[in-house]
Amino acid sequence: MPQQFGAFTASELYCPKCKRAQPVREKLLLVLPHGELYEYLCTGCGGSLGQRTVSGPALATGSAVNRPAARARRAVHRPPGRQPAPPRGLLR
Repeated sequence: MPQQFGAFTASELYCPKCKRAQPVREKLLLVLPHGELYEYLCTGCGGSLGQRTVSGPALATGSAVNRPAARARRAVHRPPGRQPAPPRGLLR
């Protein structure tokens, strides 16, 4: 049987402090070599309701951290021997 879904993300989870299902926010905790670790936070009380790890090819597609060429393109090229201009006084 072919896979019928890509990934699940929770929109509501039961909160033991609020004693009911609450909408949740997803907060990025860590970027790991094998994936990204997210935490679900209750929008009512701010308590942690769970975690999930996202892994796969979606991590490397938009991340400039994993692409050295993208970092090299962002470097500012200055001709040799030319120094940046000194900062001017404050404008008021």
